[in-house]
Amino acid sequence: MQPPIPHSRPLIDDKDVLAVASVVRSGHLAQGRKTLELEEKLRLLVGAKRAVAVSSGTAAIYVALRAMGVSPGSEVALPTYVCSAPLHALTLAGATPLLCDVDPETYNIDPDDLRARLTPKTACIIVPHLFGLPARLDEISALGVPVLEDCAMSLGSLYRGRPTGSFGLAAIFSFYATKMAAAGEGGAVVSKDGGILARAADIREYDNKISLAPRFNFKTTDVASALASSQLDKLKRFVLKRRMIAERYVAAWDGLAGLPELAPEEALPNFYRFVLDISQPVERVMEFLDSFGVTAARPVFRNLHQYGLGDGGKFAGADRAFSRALSVPIYPALREEEIARVESAVQRALTA
Repeated sequence: MQPPIPHSRPLIDDKDVLAVASVVRSGHLAQGRKTLELEEKLRLLVGAKRAVAVSSGTAAIYVALRAMGVSPGSEVALPTYVCSAPLHALTLAGATPLLCDVDPETYNIDPDDLRARLTPKTACIIVPHLFGLPARLDEISALGVPVLEDCAMSLGSLYRGRPTGSFGLAAIFSFYATKMAAAGEGGAVVSKDGGILARAADIREYDNKISLAPRFNFKTTDVASALASSQLDKLKRFVLKRRMIAERYVAAWDGLAGLPELAPEEALPNFYRFVLDISQPVERVMEFLDSFGVTAARPVFRNLHQYGLGDGGKFAGADRAFSRALSVPIYPALREEEIARVESAVQRALTA
């Protein structure tokens, strides 16, 4: 029997191994020169004034919110169809979540719904570029509320020819094990605002400070930074491989499910996830694919309003997305025979 195809898997090569080994041999494991190198590469990639590396994407959201001035009593808007990391980060910052609906065709925050829900207390909008597809940043930015771009999934994606992470007042990235640049854990805050960056750098470490304002140990390590930096060097190749696989999937499954756009007019996704819009019960299709050794998943575990948040509001777009979205394997480490197996298994599942 062939081994199962996991939903996600990083592509680690000899250069990555050597990068990590060199740090281990150096004896300097904590945040240092390799972290500065990673920060500079990310700064140049996004066109930011600086990048501040931290221990995880979730930590990056928290640090960014505090650096942007979000404090207890503030309200932070975010989509309900998203992982719980942004919610945990804003709650830790003392803010109150303002849940918004999503466009069920793009899975991103719906600017019209967002506009209707904003209040005078809304201090920030967290805008995830879900599954690597850039959100409608023009319309969201026009609302006049500071934007924090959540680029945990969108490293390498473009909006109107510019990289995601270059539009908001600040942005965050993640280097988790399954992300576009995989380092096991890690994250970063970027901005063009020097004050935000200075505060972010201050918040990420508590030692040797002249005040006891709340800070934590959100530093990363040179071990993780060396791996993330090496992975960043291959980002263009990673995106091209994902796009090639996406083109094959669209050709194979056209007419069987709702499929992502390959060439949208204003947004070029990195295809971090390939999400199908299916009419069949999601759990049943997942079980069918599993019988063929293909691991699929709901791309979002649960809408945040399904936890009882959102004051009983209506979230029709998010409910539809949750009931119909199915994510299938798409990543550079997929081998040719694995891509073919995914194509065949999904085709069988959607015609069974």
